[in-house]
Amino acid sequence: MTDASRNFFYQLITTPSPSGYEEKIQRVVRDYVKDFADEIRTDVHGNVVAALNPSAPFRVMFAGHCDQIALEVNYIDAEGFVFVLPLGGWDPQTLVGVNVTIWSKNGPVEGVIGRKAIHLLNEEERKRVPKVTDLWVDIGADNKEEAQALVRVGDCATIPLQYHELLNERIAAPSTDDKAGVWVVMEALRRIDTSKLKVGVFAVSTVQEEVGLRGARTSAFGIDPNVGIAVDVTHATDCPTIDKKISGEVFLGKGPVVGKGPNMTMRLVDALLDVAETNSIPYQLCAENRITGTDASPIQVTRSGVATALISIPNRYMHTPVEVVSWKDMDAAAELLARYCESITPDTSYIPE
Repeated sequence: MTDASRNFFYQLITTPSPSGYEEKIQRVVRDYVKDFADEIRTDVHGNVVAALNPSAPFRVMFAGHCDQIALEVNYIDAEGFVFVLPLGGWDPQTLVGVNVTIWSKNGPVEGVIGRKAIHLLNEEERKRVPKVTDLWVDIGADNKEEAQALVRVGDCATIPLQYHELLNERIAAPSTDDKAGVWVVMEALRRIDTSKLKVGVFAVSTVQEEVGLRGARTSAFGIDPNVGIAVDVTHATDCPTIDKKISGEVFLGKGPVVGKGPNMTMRLVDALLDVAETNSIPYQLCAENRITGTDASPIQVTRSGVATALISIPNRYMHTPVEVVSWKDMDAAAELLARYCESITPDTSYIPE
């Protein structure tokens, strides 16, 4: 792993990318891949596609979604308080008392998310879990006119885009779901030994996954891949209160998670596991007993069908301001994808016999 690749991840984390507002982060992606990709393009939906050997008839697609969960301005009251809607799936309890930045047309506007102080809550209110509609953003405005001069309905807001390194090569940051996946697919493209490559590889930073798996659908239709591998995060279960009998056994730092289930092509999964074992790349397995809520879902049913797999990065505290992932898992995932692409040929087939 190079210093440049580490800095790329830092830039991903610290660049805002709410669903529907991914332009800034896609510029970061294009800037990183320009030195090694044969082709870079952005489609009308906003997906960034970086390719090696793009004219090859056999095409492999990697997908990592760049959009993060965020908030969107919905209403400003007479006193200048800003009310918001969720962009993606929030646990509102994690939002109480945090700083936010509203990304307005004229630049960032700082604010804080407020709620009635605990001293003023009655007994029933203390028992009730707050909804996003029970919260508001205070930007310090005295009235509606002052707030509207800075903020408009439809502006998006993010929590602090902070990056913290923890022990054992772990990172705490918001939106590692799925900027970890974006890093993996672009880093995998960089690591491919092109002298061994016999197929086309398309690494895609997809948009709007958090609001309906949208970017993977449009980009996969455009690429028309033979093989599609989504890279997302999954729940690490090596922390308190999680029942492993229900959620499986997934550890930070023990390798990426290879999913098995109806959303995956089993022959492709077996091929990935063979590559991992041949190259001594650590991995973990996860049972996915239904269609996943990841980019693997639309990729699998694109056009007449795509051989599909899902590689996941273990993530603690998903959809909170303090998601935790491991460099070790991200590094191993990028290595697995790169070595897989070097191992296949244009006559590779995953059609059941």
